Amino acid sequence: MKQKAIYPGTFDPVTNGHVDIITRAANIFPELIVAVATNKAKKPYLPLDTRIRLLQEAVGHLSGVQILGFDNLLIDFVLEQNAGIILRGLRAVSDFEYEFQLAGMNRKLSKQVETLFLTPSENLMFLSSTLVREIAALHGDISPFVPDSVVNELLKRQKEHELQK
Repeated sequence: MKQKAIYPGTFDPVTNGHVDIITRAANIFPELIVAVATNKAKKPYLPLDTRIRLLQEAVGHLSGVQILGFDNLLIDFVLEQNAGIILRGLRAVSDFEYEFQLAGMNRKLSKQVETLFLTPSENLMFLSSTLVREIAALHGDISPFVPDSVVNELLKRQKEHELQK
């Protein structure tokens, strides 16, 4: 049970920072589930099925990596998947306080699940899905920050949105 890890997130959209963490984690854990949260509270820009597809296109080739959507409590999902590790990414000190609270709450909910943190490579530490969405909305070039499939998806959605105006 301890060798399977869950890397949860909204991935709205998946960034090169996410891909970096997933790739490195796939080299550490024999089984890694990238868990895509429905997360209605955040009102994601991309639908769940699109976020799952984009992740599969970006990291589906990695051995031992599985992409699954979920809409329940993370700790329940982790236990349902017989995993023992929640993997979280930390970009900056500002992430730490929130992630520390989550880790403590998850430990309180289940003593059998541990939370581990990975930082993205230094050249990707500034990157967030929120920034990518903002740059894309203002017609900026997001290609250095996301997989090609994400660039294409966001351009397609921009065109659709402009046609609806």
